[in-house]
Amino acid sequence: MNDALTEHVHALDACNQRGGRLLSLIDLLDAGTVDLPLAAYLAAAMRHGASLLVGARPGGAGKTAVMVALLNFLPNATGIRAVGSRAVLDMAEADPYPGATCYLAHEIGHGLYYAYLWGDEARHFFALTARGHIIATNLHADTLEETRDQLCLGNGVASEHLAAVALKVYLRVDHSDRLAFKRRVSHVYESDGAEDRLIWRWDRRGAFERQAVQSALVSPQDEERYRKFLTGLRRRDVRHIEDVRRALLEV
Repeated sequence: MNDALTEHVHALDACNQRGGRLLSLIDLLDAGTVDLPLAAYLAAAMRHGASLLVGARPGGAGKTAVMVALLNFLPNATGIRAVGSRAVLDMAEADPYPGATCYLAHEIGHGLYYAYLWGDEARHFFALTARGHIIATNLHADTLEETRDQLCLGNGVASEHLAAVALKVYLRVDHSDRLAFKRRVSHVYESDGAEDRLIWRWDRRGAFERQAVQSALVSPQDEERYRKFLTGLRRRDVRHIEDVRRALLEV
C-alpha cells in the first residue's frame, strides 16, 4: 500500500475495539444494513466531504462499523486524525485548511478511552464545523431528538455546530428473527447547515424508503455513479476496507 492508503487504513483500524475484520460498505450491503440506493447516496455524500454522526442507543448496534465503512469514502486528499488529546483539538482549531483532515472522535461519551470526548472537549470538537472542518463520531442515541438532548443540553454543544454535521445516520437492531438479528440504518438526516431533514428511513414492512426526492448534498448523477461503483465491487467480490479504498483512489 502507498503511504496515504496505509495511514488511512491505520486510522480506521484504530476504531476497531471488538477485533475481527473491519466491515466495508459492501459487507453492509450484503448484510442488509443498507440497500444499494441508500449505500450509493451515503457514499456520494461522503465523497463530497460530509461531516458524519452515527447514532444508536445500545452497544453492539454497529455504530462504529457503519462509521468506518462510510469514512472509507472520504475524499482522496482528506486525511483522518483521531482527537486523542486536547492538543489535537488545539491544532485543529488553528488548522487553516478545512477539508484536508477529518477530525475523528471514536465516540461522544464518558470514560478514559482513547478519542472519547465529553463536556468541554465535545463542545470544541463540534465547534470545528464552524471553521469548515470535517468531523465524524458516533454516540448512544436512537433519534435526532435524543442527539440534541445529549449534545446540546447535556454537553453545551451549540445547536448551529450540530446542525453543520451534514449526515446524521441512526441504526436499529431487528430482533424479529429468533436465530439472528440484523442491524439496519433506520433513519438518515441531511442538513444544509441550518435544518435537518429526513431523507431516508427504514420501513418496518421491509424496505428503505426515500423521503426527500432530491438531496441538497449530492446530485442524481453522483448517486448513479456510486451505484455503479458499488455494483462493480460486489460483482468482483471486492470487500476489504483497503481494497475498496484502493478502488476509489483508482477511479
